[in-house]
Formats: sequence, C-alpha cells, structure tokens
Amino acid sequence: MSRKNTLMAMAITTALLSGTAIAENGIKATVKGLPSQGELGMVYINPYNIAPLTAVIDLGGKRLASAKVTVKGKGKKGVDINYDVERKSLLTHNGIPVFGLYANHMNIVEVSYKLSTGENKKETYKILTQPIMTVAMDRMERTFPEMEVKKVAKGFEDRLYLVNGNHRGPDSRSLTWTNGGAGEWNAMPSYHYVTDTQGEVRWYLSPFHFNGDEDISMKGVMMGYHQVENGELIVAKGQSYLRMDLLGRKVFERRLPRGYIDHSHEIVQTPHDTYLIRVAKKNYLRPDGQRVNTVRDHIIEVDEYGNVVEEWDMNSILNPNRSSLITVLDSSAVCLNIDENAQGEMVEIEPDAPFGDIAGIAPGRNWAHINSIAYDPSDDSLILSLRHQGTVKIGRDKEVKWILAGNLGWGDLESKVLTPIDNKGRKLDCHEGKCKDTDFDWPWTQHTSWLTDRGTLVSFDNGDGRGFEQPALPNMKYSRGVEYVIDEDNLTVKQVWEYGKERGWDWYSPVTSSIRYMADKETMMMFSGSAGLFKRPEVSHPWITEVSADDKRDVKVEIKIHNVAPTLPFYRAQVINPDLAF
Repeated sequence: MSRKNTLMAMAITTALLSGTAIAENGIKATVKGLPSQGELGMVYINPYNIAPLTAVIDLGGKRLASAKVTVKGKGKKGVDINYDVERKSLLTHNGIPVFGLYANHMNIVEVSYKLSTGENKKETYKILTQPIMTVAMDRMERTFPEMEVKKVAKGFEDRLYLVNGNHRGPDSRSLTWTNGGAGEWNAMPSYHYVTDTQGEVRWYLSPFHFNGDEDISMKGVMMGYHQVENGELIVAKGQSYLRMDLLGRKVFERRLPRGYIDHSHEIVQTPHDTYLIRVAKKNYLRPDGQRVNTVRDHIIEVDEYGNVVEEWDMNSILNPNRSSLITVLDSSAVCLNIDENAQGEMVEIEPDAPFGDIAGIAPGRNWAHINSIAYDPSDDSLILSLRHQGTVKIGRDKEVKWILAGNLGWGDLESKVLTPIDNKGRKLDCHEGKCKDTDFDWPWTQHTSWLTDRGTLVSFDNGDGRGFEQPALPNMKYSRGVEYVIDEDNLTVKQVWEYGKERGWDWYSPVTSSIRYMADKETMMMFSGSAGLFKRPEVSHPWITEVSADDKRDVKVEIKIHNVAPTLPFYRAQVINPDLAF
C-alpha cells in the first residue's frame, strides 16, 4: 500500500471511531447507521485544532434556546466544571461548547438544554481525550509542568487558573533586525494551560500551532493573556496580536501595523473597544541622527479594525538616559536574559554598546521595559509599569501625572514622584529609595501595576535593585504583592497591604509574575512566576498564591508548579471564568 493510501486508511479509521467518515474529497459526513450518543449530533473533539481539551456537541439540525454543561470531576475529589451556554454561543459553534475536559480520560459530560419549542432535555455524553501533546527540548526534566496543590480553602474549590508559560529555545536568531530590537526574543512552543485546584490540567493550547520559522507572524512569545468582558482571550505575540475564545476559535489574528515590531508582555482592551498594545518602533530616528529599532518603549492604540489611533513614545515622554535603577540590577536576570553564573553581578552600562535587546540607556536598548498597561477611564490615562524605571501615569496629552518609584535620577520630572505617607497622612522619611521606620516600600522591577475595583493600585514588586543596591547575599532578596492608595490631587501614596516579604527567597521571582485583585472573593491572586530560578538543585518552581485582601492575609489557594526545565520562568497566571465565555 502506498504512503498516501496508508494515511487515508488511518484517517478513515480515526474518523469511524469518532462517528464520522471522510469522502475522497476530504469532506466529513456522518456515518450511516452509527448513532450519536444523545438526541443531538456528533461530538467533535478539539473542533478548531488549537485546544485539545475542548469539544462541540453538534446541534444535529435542532434549534436550542439555551444549555447548561457540567464536566464531571475525575474521581472522588475531582472538580466539576459548570457553566451556562447562551444562544449566541450555540449559534456561533453550531453546537454546545464543552470546556474543561481531562486529558487521556473518558470524560463524563452532562448537558441540559432547552429546545426552541420550549421542551427541556437532559443527556450524558462520554468524551475520550488523548494524552497531553507536548515537545521535548534540551535540559528538560519533565515533559509538562506538574502542579502540587498545597492548600485549597472552602469556597475556592472551583477556581480555575490560566498559566501563561514561556519557552525560549536555544536558537532564536532566525529573525534578527538590522538595527537592533527584540526580534531575537523568539520562542519555541510554550506552555499555556488551565489548572484546577486539584492540580489537573483542564485546558491547554497545542504547542505546535502558534510557532514556526516560515512566517514572521508565527514568531514571538505568546504573553499577556487577558480574559475580556465576553470571556474571549486577547494575547500578545511577537509580530502580531490575536483574539480567540476558549474553544480555540480565532476571532482575529493581525500583524502589527506597519512601522511597529516586537509585541510582547501586554495588550489590553479599553471600554471604547480599542486595544492598547506594547510595541517597539522600527527605524526610529534618534536625536544623534542614527536610526534604530527600539526596545519595549512604545504604546499604540488600535481600533477594532486595526487602525492606529494614538501612539505614546516613552523616549519623548520620559528620560531614556535615566540609569539609576538599571545600573544596580542583577545582570543574571534582566527580563528573560537568564544567566545563573552572573548572580550578584550588576549591569554595566557601556555608552557605545551595540543596539538591541540589552539592558542599557537611550533609544535602541532595553532602557524602559514596559511590561503592563492599565487604562484609567476616570481621566482617559494610562498607567504603565516600566521594569527598569518605575510605574508612571500618563495622559492622552503625553504629560506625566505621577511616578511611583524611588526618588533618584528623575531630573525635571522629580516633582511628579509621589510622596509616601503613613495611615495618618504624615509624610514619611524617604530618600533615594529608602524609607526609615516604616513598612512602606516602593515596587522594584515590578510587574502588573494595575487598578483594582476598590480604587487602589496593586503591583507585583519583584524586588531586584531594592533600595538602589544589591544585598550582601542573593538569598536575602524577596518579592511581594503590594497595594497602594494614591491621592492624585496631593501627589501622595500610602501602602495599605502587602504579602510575600515573609516568604523570603523561596517565593522570590527576579523576573515576570503578576498580581490581580479578585472582587468576587475579595482576594489578591498572585503568581510568583520565576520563583526558584536560581535555587539549586531544584528546578524553578512558580507559585500560584491567592490570599485574602484584608489584614489577615489568609492563604486561600496555593499551588506549587514544578517546572519542566531549570531556568525556565513562567510569565503570568490569572483566574479564568468559563461562565463569561459561553
């Protein structure tokens, strides 16, 4: 039998097992005489070839008004996933969407639905899934991260966490910009998955679908997931950005507008249905006449059609030559340029350093490193976390409103640096990044400086360069989640909550990580994404830690992730809500 005929025979065998046949032209058709499991149509597993632990129960020609899905937990302690399905979702997928299947398991899925005639039905489906498909690379110690559940408090059993992993391959130089830039910051297939509170994977993206060397739009790291208001996901990806739903159906995938490159870290949607995207500028004209590709220092706003409606150039808003923090950073972990042999060595700034993705000053180098965006609708402003500078608020007029960072090296913008105060409104004694006789501290090399539903600002304070210095020993470092109240009229800041300092070196993340206030449970959901990066002999171990947002700071959920490789940091994690999605 020829190879072509063998492959066709294999395809037909697979199709028969799933209740479909493939005609010679490749069109699927229902096998005559083979019944579906219920009164609806066939079950299509991984319907969009992106999310293997999803399925669609075809409508089979019937008209449904609504539906409810329960994916039954595995075993006695397994977590059920329940969600309602609206008519819009039923029409979009021509079926009932199924999210939250276990891998390599005969899943039991209960569905109840209402026909357009008003008749109610209940059915049970069995859906068999394949094992998790992944990739093997050099220095890997396991094929997929393992989740070790440390604690789950009552009332948090149904939490689902989307983990945004990264996987940079050793050879990422197939894309190199002529004038520098972060084009080499490419990725091999990454780990993007949802874990439940039993440490079971309930969703993941196929690692083979999003990366490749043939097309520039296939290059880059998928970062900065957000589940938006209608439950879909938006994500940054190198030279493009995309939006998709939890079944893997792409709403759109667009190349960056011409003239912009290297999209990573962040994309957010505004209430005006625009997107704020952190990019870099191609062929940027420096004051000295040189043209360079910049690094993580521009924000663009695009409308729903992909047109650029606004731009924020940090080189003209802030001082790209400010080096107060950069020169005291630990050179072993600047962004994801990981070198465990350089621990404790501080970054050296060379005036004539080559342009590119290196820590340095001036346009064309990694002087800003914007890693998060928050949109403030109260005054149409942006709050940006710049890892190598601080957190700043900037208006649409490109004027700086305030700066949350140690008061050193800001020059003409010094008056915009917030003044720390205590609970009684008294000014604290703070100079050059250090405050006496207080628990107050600035966020250092922070990530995710975001607004909360209770009018505060939270930030994941990674902690490198704390106090504009390096400690005597690396294991004296710590990270923390921190919450501030900012008085914009008086330009003051008050620290009202923190967690992580007491966890010390084991919870310390030199790069990446996130914090988000969860109003539904009044908690802080934190992800220490690069914990254990240099802690030997153990492989790096990110932490999912959800803590009450009050003075008690009770740990509600904690999951330790045993990573796949020694120096592979993850990026962010967030609570995912299937009820929003369908």
